[in-house]
Amino acid sequence: MASQRGMAMAPMRCLFTGYRSSQRAGQRCLVRTMTSTTTSNPTTSTPLDSTAAPPATSIPPAQSRNPQAYQPPQNPFLTTATLTSHAFPSMEPTSFVQYPSTHLLLPLRKDILHRAVIYEGDMTRQGSANTKWRSEVHGSNKKIRPQKGTGSARLGDKKSPMLRGGGVAFGPKPRSFATELPRKVYDLAWRTALSYRYKKGELLLLEDNAELTGVHPHSAQRYLKDLLRHNRMGHADGRTLFVTLEPREALFAALKGENMGRQAKAVDVLDVDVKDLLELGRVAIERSALEFIFQEHEADLGPQQRLAGWEATSGIL
Repeated sequence: MASQRGMAMAPMRCLFTGYRSSQRAGQRCLVRTMTSTTTSNPTTSTPLDSTAAPPATSIPPAQSRNPQAYQPPQNPFLTTATLTSHAFPSMEPTSFVQYPSTHLLLPLRKDILHRAVIYEGDMTRQGSANTKWRSEVHGSNKKIRPQKGTGSARLGDKKSPMLRGGGVAFGPKPRSFATELPRKVYDLAWRTALSYRYKKGELLLLEDNAELTGVHPHSAQRYLKDLLRHNRMGHADGRTLFVTLEPREALFAALKGENMGRQAKAVDVLDVDVKDLLELGRVAIERSALEFIFQEHEADLGPQQRLAGWEATSGIL
C-alpha cells in the first residue's frame, strides 16, 4: 500500500523538482523529457534564439513604391474660382472672372462663422439699460419704523430695495457687451461665407453700377418684383441680398417700398457683415464690391496669396 502511494506521488514530485521519479533505469521526469525533446529537435527554435533562420514562405516580399513616381497634372479648377459676370437689370452674361482658391474655395467652417456672427451681434448690442440703486433714488433717509417692538422685520428708509418705489438691487447699468475676436479669424470668416455661397451656386456677380436705368420710378417696384420672380431671386426662393459699392438711388428706393422687403434687401459694402451674407437665399454683389471685401479681409494671407499679389503672379485678371 505504501509502495503504491509512493509510486503515485512520484510524478507529482517530478513536476516540481525535475529529478527522476523512481529508481528504474530510463524513467525520467516529464518536464525534463519535454525539455530535452525540444532542444534535440533541430527544426524548432525558441523565441530567444535570434540566430535561427526565418521559416521559408511562398509569398514574395513586398516591394517599396516610390510616391514621387507619378504626379498627375494640377487641376486649374482647384486653384481658381470662376464667376460669370452679369449685366443689371437685364441679367445677361457678359464675361468670366477668376479669383484665387484662398478667397472662394475655402472649406466650410461652421465654428469660424459662428464666432463671427456672435462677435458682430455683441458689437451691435446697445447695453444702455440703467436702473437706480438706493443711493440714487430721491427720498428721505429717515427710518420708517423702530428697530424693535413692532413685531415686524427690520426696515430702514423708504429707498430700500424691498419696498415699492425704492432702489433696484444689483440692477443693470450701462455697459458694453462687445467681445474680442482675432482679426485673422474674422477675415477668414468673411471669405468662408463667400466660399459657401459660391459652392452652392448662390453667389451672383453683377457688373459695376448696378442700377435700375430706363425704368419709371412709379413702376420700379413692379418691374423689380417681376425681375426677381423670373430669375428665381424673390420671396419664393429665399430673397436676395444686393451688395453695391455705393448706394444706388433707384435700386435702394425701389426696395424700400411696401412689401418689397419680403423680396430682396439692398445694402452698400460698408454696411454688410457676415450675418447678412448667410441670412438670405442668394447674394448678388457688384464686382468692385466683391474685390473691396477681398482686399479688406485678407490679413491672414501672405503677400503672394492676397488678391493683388495673385493678380501680379498669375496674370489672369
